[in-house]
Amino acid sequence: MVLSAYALAVIFFWRGIAAKLVVPPCDQHMFDSGVDNCLSDFNKSMETSGYQDSCPWPTEIRIYNKLKRCVDDWAKESWCKGHGFLRDTVFLEVHKMYFRLCGQVQDPPSTTLIVLIAPVIIITLFLPILCVKLTTWNTNYVSTFKL
Repeated sequence: MVLSAYALAVIFFWRGIAAKLVVPPCDQHMFDSGVDNCLSDFNKSMETSGYQDSCPWPTEIRIYNKLKRCVDDWAKESWCKGHGFLRDTVFLEVHKMYFRLCGQVQDPPSTTLIVLIAPVIIITLFLPILCVKLTTWNTNYVSTFKL
């Protein structure tokens, strides 16, 4: 009798918790409209960044983090937090548009190249001359002592 009452209490308790764990479905329309608002603010902020000419990443991190928080908030609000592909799609489009130049390697300025390369070339050219001088100086020095 006590065991059946205990089993019945466990069943009701479990059903009560299970009812609380039911999550409403993702409202993608609400997510999309909220993200559109986030993106319009982000687009306005990025207009002056010069993203067409160079990578705006280090200077625009504050705006990017604001966009990330906004998209995350809308994902929570619309119950789409578990649907990561929606957020990924948004950020893939943002990266294609604004950060496409960030992966390209650019050559350093000519002055930097000259400062880095010139000493190596000069040492390479003068090393044989220095070696000849040292070896001939040493033989001349030894021959003067034999006299």
